[in-house]
Parts: sequence; C-alpha cells; structure tokens
Amino acid sequence: QVQLAESGGGLVQAGGSLRLSCAVSGRTFSTYALGWFRQAPGKERVFVAAVGLSGESTYYASSVKGRFTISRDNAKSTVYLQMNSLKLEDTAVYSCAARPLILSADPKLYDIWGQGTQVTVSS
Repeated sequence: QVQLAESGGGLVQAGGSLRLSCAVSGRTFSTYALGWFRQAPGKERVFVAAVGLSGESTYYASSVKGRFTISRDNAKSTVYLQMNSLKLEDTAVYSCAARPLILSADPKLYDIWGQGTQVTVSS
C-alpha cells in the first residue's frame, strides 16, 4: 500500500522560497507519476505541477511556471517542489498525489493523496 507524507510547509515572506517534500512509502515508487496540487481557503483544489516516472517529463500550471520546480528522487522515494519568488496568492494547502505511470493535471485521475502541508506567504 502506497502512502504519501508531505513536509516543508510554513510561513514565508513574499519573494522568498520554500521546498516541499513528499515521502512515498511502498516498493513501487518508480511506477507512479506524481503531482502537486493546492487548495486555498474557499477555493477548489488546483493543479500545480507533475512529474513523470523518470523525472524527465514535467508539467506546470501557468501560474507557477518559471518559479516552481518539481523533481523526484527515485532512490529516496521522494518528490520535491521547489518554490521560489513566492507570492501572496501562493498561500494554500499543498498536497502531493500519485497515479500509475502517466502524469496528469487532472486531480480526479490521482488515486493516492497525502494529508497536505500549509504554505502561507505574507507581505
């Protein structure tokens, strides 16, 4: 059974950086595409970034492209989200998710979710 656990959230000033981590338990990490999603208060969960099996294929929401970088370390069974130049509108609960094989921006296609980590960007 695969389980996801996020860490690295916190409070940061606008313009600052944070790196989120998502540790994946289970023996089949390398067969899962992984994504990051976020949900702000009163809003729907939205796609942030996704990475394919080897880490070479990535996809970003337009709102974060050029500021955020998703990566994965298959040896450590961990996916990362490096967030730079943070803006107030990046404030949200960030969750990682896993689905077999093919990355996607559609949260409905992800089978397994972590509990989320809060990111708060202050002015």
